[in-house]
Amino acid sequence: MADTPKEASQATAALHAGLLSALPFSDVSDFEESRRGLVPGLDQPAIHGASGSKVWDLAPYAFLDSETAPQTVNPSLWRMARLNMAHGLFEVVPRVFQIRGLDLANITLIEGSTGLIIIDTLTTVEVAKAAMALYFANRPARPIRAVIYTHSHSDHFGGVCGVVSQEQVNCGEIEIWAPDGFMEAVGGENVLPGNAMARRAQFQFGGLLRQGPRGQVDTGLGKITARGTQSLIAPTRLIREPVETHSIDGVEFVFQLAPETEAPAEMHLFLPQFGVLDIAENATHHMHNLLPLRGALVRDPLMWSKYLGQAADMFCPQAKVLIAQHHWPIWGADRVRTYLEKQHDLYKFIHDQSLRLLNLGRKPGEIAEEIALPATLEREWFLRGYYGSLKHNAKAVYQRYLGWYDGNPVNLDPLPPYETATRTIAYMGGVDAALLRATADYEAGNYRWVAQVMNFAVAAEPGHAASRALLADAYEQLGYQAEAATWRNAYLYAAQELREGKRQLPPRAMLAPDLVAGLPTSLLFDYLAVRLNPERAAGRDLEANWRVSDRDELFLLTLRNCVLASRQAGPRSAGIQLRCSRRTLEDLVLGVTSLAEAETAGALNIEGDRKAASGLFDCFDRFPLMFDILEGLPPKLDAD
Repeated sequence: MADTPKEASQATAALHAGLLSALPFSDVSDFEESRRGLVPGLDQPAIHGASGSKVWDLAPYAFLDSETAPQTVNPSLWRMARLNMAHGLFEVVPRVFQIRGLDLANITLIEGSTGLIIIDTLTTVEVAKAAMALYFANRPARPIRAVIYTHSHSDHFGGVCGVVSQEQVNCGEIEIWAPDGFMEAVGGENVLPGNAMARRAQFQFGGLLRQGPRGQVDTGLGKITARGTQSLIAPTRLIREPVETHSIDGVEFVFQLAPETEAPAEMHLFLPQFGVLDIAENATHHMHNLLPLRGALVRDPLMWSKYLGQAADMFCPQAKVLIAQHHWPIWGADRVRTYLEKQHDLYKFIHDQSLRLLNLGRKPGEIAEEIALPATLEREWFLRGYYGSLKHNAKAVYQRYLGWYDGNPVNLDPLPPYETATRTIAYMGGVDAALLRATADYEAGNYRWVAQVMNFAVAAEPGHAASRALLADAYEQLGYQAEAATWRNAYLYAAQELREGKRQLPPRAMLAPDLVAGLPTSLLFDYLAVRLNPERAAGRDLEANWRVSDRDELFLLTLRNCVLASRQAGPRSAGIQLRCSRRTLEDLVLGVTSLAEAETAGALNIEGDRKAASGLFDCFDRFPLMFDILEGLPPKLDAD
């Protein structure tokens, strides 16, 4: 099958023309503010990892130099993609700096009385090191006194070991601040469902797409997530009260907790002496996700709006500048208040109107078609759906309150996708008959319907080349039309996989070792429990005391009824006694070593029923990253 992306269709070009006349493209103030305070000295950075491979490079996005959007990109998204090209070290106000454009997220640096306070540390160690090098190349050398995590997503903590070391934290030289529940949220969102999220993130972020006018142009939040080595250092100071004030290296911080908003654990920060409000990721220059396409717990738009309203009440008009950990600042007290109030109104509107329609009996798809923002919100650039979208956010509200079931009993127990597809296509008269009708619909510009029908055809007969080609073409036009970068990436990556097949990625650990090292031990056992295959565990019954020697932790593991459970407890009579270091346990969980290899090397001591202990590790699945999404049958799982 040809793998060359197609031109935009007439229907796509017409949609773009309508948008050009509907939105205020003559307003270029965002372009001026996105570059305000830039410190000269960085041009199209490329950052390399230890192996020499690039982990970050803006050069492939040079095509965005053109002010005019090609027909293959939604013009509103093209505008945002160009704004997200601003990169370098920026002075927000004296002593407050941000580095933007070296990763998906920003790193913020506060110059304290004697050193630096770092807010968020980017996604990977390599880009975090490059960011710090950029700062120190332009500012006097200062020791780092503290790191603050605004929330529990990896693009805000993963690079921490490129900024400070675990040893510096262990000896008390540096404090790590975070919102209450941070570590629990990291585990819940990044570890337990992490394999499925990683696969789905390929569609959301478009990291395996080619960059270009017919490929990946942006993610809405920024260009792309940096590659490289992820790390985690656990917080030493938690913000537990709704509002707390602390002095860090002579700088007063007012922390406002905002849990269950953009992340399960999140907080805002106000710096009174600078008049700077850091709103974390709760009010960036777009409509955010209530449920990201990669998957997550559904976020609470009602509380999201309330915390933004509280921030406006507490910090305005003292806040002269609003910054966030993505995108560029807002300057001016009146503009900060207006910005916060409209962001508040956006999430409150989505919440209230989705619930109104829900209570009128509308189903999720019907709500998504019917809901529309008022003109006063729709025309604000900073509320456009570049990362989230009104349609899928409205569906997320339905899911949060009513769950997956829409009330129609036909959806209680429908046939699985493969059987639904084969029977539906048979009712249509077979794949060739469906293809004939779908081709006519494609020519009429009915791409959503073509995608639905051809999705059945591909699921029923994955090898049917013409169906795959038409489905890819339909996805491609939908991608070209999408204003949300996440939707564009999902559609275009689906088209690429249909045309070229799934990418064969090199083997990798299921979890990044440096990330695992920062997790609580209890979460490692929870992760093993998620991997337990009940067919292989059937009939097994064991209890084991597992001591993590260098942390003086003791866990009781039980396996019964095909359920693996663990809890920290005092010693009790058990058929198996295991003892090892935390590092050895990590290697066992990651599959770096086996039980037998660890025991032979003297890294693991086993007493009691060795056969039962070994048998336990025979029960764990090894999750395949590149599982099927576009075709009908689920993949088979291999044992670890």
